[in-house]
Amino acid sequence: MNRIIKSTVVALLLLISYGCNTTKDTTNKNEQAIIMATPFDAKIDSLMDLMTLKEKIGQTVMYSGDLTVTGPVVSNNNQKYVKEGVVGAMLNVFSAKATKDLQKIAVEETRLGIPLLFGYDVIHGYKTIFPINLGLAASWDLEDIKKGSRIAAEEASAVGIHWTFAPMVDISRDPRWGRISESAGEDVYLASQIGKAYVEGFQGEDLSKHNTILACAKHFVGYGAAQAGRDYHTVNMGEDELRNVYLPPFKATVEAGVETFMTAFNELNGIPATGNKYIFRDILKDEWNFKGFVVTDYFATNEMVVHGYAKDRKEAAKLAIEAGVDQDMMSNANHLYLEELVNEGEVDVKLIDDACRRVLLTKYKLGLFEDPYKYSDEQREKEVIYKPEFLEAARQSAAMSSVLLKNNVSSLPLNKTQTIALIGPLAKDKKNIIGNWAAEGDRNGKAISIHQGIQEYLSDSKIIYAKGCDIEGADDIGFGAAIDAAKKADKIVMVLGESYEMSGEAASRTNIKLPGRQTDLIKAIRKEVPNKKIILVLMNGRPLDLSEEDILVDTILETWFPGTSGGYGVADVLFGAYNPSGKLPVTFPRNVGQIPLYYNMKRAGRPMNPDNPKERYTSNYLDSPNSPLYAFGHGLSYTDYKYSDIKLSANTIGFSDTLTASVTVTNTGEYDGHEVVQLYIHDKVGSLTRPVKELKGFQKIFLKKGESKTVKFDVTIEDLKYYNASSNFDVEPGEFEIAIKGSSDFNFENTFRLE
Repeated sequence: MNRIIKSTVVALLLLISYGCNTTKDTTNKNEQAIIMATPFDAKIDSLMDLMTLKEKIGQTVMYSGDLTVTGPVVSNNNQKYVKEGVVGAMLNVFSAKATKDLQKIAVEETRLGIPLLFGYDVIHGYKTIFPINLGLAASWDLEDIKKGSRIAAEEASAVGIHWTFAPMVDISRDPRWGRISESAGEDVYLASQIGKAYVEGFQGEDLSKHNTILACAKHFVGYGAAQAGRDYHTVNMGEDELRNVYLPPFKATVEAGVETFMTAFNELNGIPATGNKYIFRDILKDEWNFKGFVVTDYFATNEMVVHGYAKDRKEAAKLAIEAGVDQDMMSNANHLYLEELVNEGEVDVKLIDDACRRVLLTKYKLGLFEDPYKYSDEQREKEVIYKPEFLEAARQSAAMSSVLLKNNVSSLPLNKTQTIALIGPLAKDKKNIIGNWAAEGDRNGKAISIHQGIQEYLSDSKIIYAKGCDIEGADDIGFGAAIDAAKKADKIVMVLGESYEMSGEAASRTNIKLPGRQTDLIKAIRKEVPNKKIILVLMNGRPLDLSEEDILVDTILETWFPGTSGGYGVADVLFGAYNPSGKLPVTFPRNVGQIPLYYNMKRAGRPMNPDNPKERYTSNYLDSPNSPLYAFGHGLSYTDYKYSDIKLSANTIGFSDTLTASVTVTNTGEYDGHEVVQLYIHDKVGSLTRPVKELKGFQKIFLKKGESKTVKFDVTIEDLKYYNASSNFDVEPGEFEIAIKGSSDFNFENTFRLE
């Protein structure tokens, strides 16, 4: 058969099988069924045989819609590229109508009818906004996190979105870095488990379902280690730290089936991540056998020129595709230069084919070739957004994410018979409460303020409100009214913190104290009303320096930015309808001078003497304790939990054995509640020095008052492995310390040996 005729026939059959073009002949049911039954690889092979080099490169290109007051639009220029079939994905295009209209251009007005991918930053909710990610991590509740991301996928998919750029699994140990708010905190094990939960929630059990979206593990790799906590800054680290700290959460997402990865903005050991072959080809694709595709972060290809790694954008395009990056977000480098680079012999066409194939495979998995419009359903959009059960789930998450840092003399829970003074710039706030990266969350009408939440429990006559001051600024004109309110009340609730713009991307801070005059407001009230309980409710996107506030107030409740239903969820905690169970996923330092400070640091050769902390020539500070203000894993309850009878199944284990460690936890207080039981291990001697303690497991249990439960953990050889001095992921024999506690602030008492 003539090659041209054969190609035409194959093209027709492919188009029939896709169901993409309603104007094409669909009468040959047998041929259609045969083609649809073939594996994805065969379909992709057939399609790629028909594609020109320009069209293949087009699948590696992402452009953005433009956000306007009334919604997203697509520029005429970008629409032109879509019609030419040289765009693979679009960013910031959403709503069922907008995505369907643009998808029609891609599948009905192009030569091959290849559908577009639509991506959007659905980070902790689409319309129904859940607590910020650092807050969700504080719940230590994997099922709740999975449920929240499932709800986000339900809403996002209903407006035509196929793909979210989450989860961010960067280990984050510097609270100056604004994007710590988007992370799961400082711990490798916790971040790995949370990363898996997000992937499972977003992607569901079957990607071809209409209510699933692609997850994206970001930012690969080391972004959270930016020098001085300054966003986009340089990262340098050894193989030990890279392998044992920063890579494991990403590997966990691969094991969970994550479909896409995103490059980091930073350079890693002198090479920008977007051009780093070692991390993308050698580790991700070869060592971990990742079959999905890699997308750059926004303009990251071009930024290799600014880094001084590429001489111009053309060379940057070459470096990125050679490094293993499959799709370029917004840099225009692939569109402008890849075909030229191939024709010049500078780039092997096989690299283009591999990138194109990976993108097409994802579209097949989503079922877009069968029905490119299934995500763009205006009726489902109306039915799904802000479902009552979604808002209720967000309320529960807000309560579960709240961490009771301090509660002197049981200042909380509040009593419904008391009058409270509700004071602070965030008490009636709706704009900030949903936090940064809040997608299409409503910062006005839909979000519930703390004031509104408290109104569910108290009549207006028992709430005396005063703003007191702004979040920022030097004005103290509202202090007098706040003091008057405090004098008239039984208890004082102050809702203070950051604005949402003060954390997130490009929001690094060198001063992590409460901004503006907020601390001065606390001081003024404490001075004038010395004998009343002050309850500080915090909204913020990072650990703060609370050294002054810790002395001034009786209670501190960390609520992060709790989301759309946050006011209700926080009020549930304040009044005891929900007994706080959150635990810190990140350390709170005493001051910025301690940073970086995290629970599993390594021991110095001259460690501080705990009996004489100021002893000279030891690793200590002259002006501050080494210890944090609040440790990783810390979080109080309205009840008390007693840990007793820790038992090990053996004192010595072999390389094929499993050690069972158990502890009895008893609720000795007056409230039912949840407790997060945490397992820690310390490898005392290694070929590389090991952290002083490492989280290796946790369980969240519910205990009624007076109830006891035995909690068991199985410790396997896999739990004891690390990348050692021989660059092997392996375990070494020796002595290990082990503990089961309610936070990381403890001393080990039990050991076992591996022989």
